Amino acid sequence: MNSQPLGPLMIDVAGLELSDLDRERLAHPLVGGVILFARNYRDPQQLTALCAAIHALRSPALPIAIDHEGGRVQRCREGFTHVPPMRRLGELWDSDPAAARRAAADLGYLLAAELRACGVDYSFTPVLDLDWGPSGVIGDRAFHKNPDAVAELAGALIEGLAAAGMGCCGKHFPGHGWVAADSHLAIPVDERSLAAMEPDLVPYRHLKLDGVMPAHVIYPEVDHRPAGFSPVWLEKLRKEFGFDGVIFSDDLSMEGASFAGDMVQRAEAAWNAGCDVLLICNAPDAVATVLANWKPAADPVRAARLARLAPGGRWQQDALRYAAGRAAVENLKA
Repeated sequence: MNSQPLGPLMIDVAGLELSDLDRERLAHPLVGGVILFARNYRDPQQLTALCAAIHALRSPALPIAIDHEGGRVQRCREGFTHVPPMRRLGELWDSDPAAARRAAADLGYLLAAELRACGVDYSFTPVLDLDWGPSGVIGDRAFHKNPDAVAELAGALIEGLAAAGMGCCGKHFPGHGWVAADSHLAIPVDERSLAAMEPDLVPYRHLKLDGVMPAHVIYPEVDHRPAGFSPVWLEKLRKEFGFDGVIFSDDLSMEGASFAGDMVQRAEAAWNAGCDVLLICNAPDAVATVLANWKPAADPVRAARLARLAPGGRWQQDALRYAAGRAAVENLKA
């Protein structure tokens, strides 16, 4: 087994099992994690084998992450519970906040338990963006427009994740819900003042988060750079909000990241701004370029943050908590 510290890049793999090229790239010292997509999933048995193969490559093992929020954003479908979009919890909150909090915690446990049972370590959830209305890419991924409801429901979901041994990642800091443009396809601009954005910041002020993912959105009243490339925003997150977890860049292959230049320039800009882990997804040629040409200085502080997300101990499911999660899903569908 290859023994080396975790690097700052999180990359994807090609298919349902590791290729020789995947193994070569995952052994590179710049790599520190893997993100999976729908193309990497057939059924729980295949996913379990893939995760075991990834974990066996290095020591410490590479953390395996996935976008698995529920609703539209759930990479594993067949053989997994179809988790409803988080807006269903917000709708329940409007009539029964206590029941909504319980359901959020149960969903968090269910979501994490099914992933961890297959060897996935981490899901990029919860979405903390407010449901202001214009954003189609956020839409029903958001819990609510009310920042206090978002903080309460996300906090309960995080408790459920933690009960299953999974960390959390709040996204998309400082807020993607106001802008209509999709940062996968464009560079959104949010013209509001910092004071007007205060509701979006409430969840980040109140929640204990293991990870945060900044938005590929420009807030020109604060900085001319998108948040994920902005030392202004990321220093605010560290100092004003007291965040000491992992800052994950959003996918550097998205159009919203084109602000920073080519892929090596994007990696350098995100790293210099303060991101600890840089995601490069669905762009294998770009991964090759960055691995060959990016030469960041070693940073033990950032490496130590990432090490906290390394795969944990043996997984054992709580049958009662899992059943409560399944019941919560059925109740929210009703």
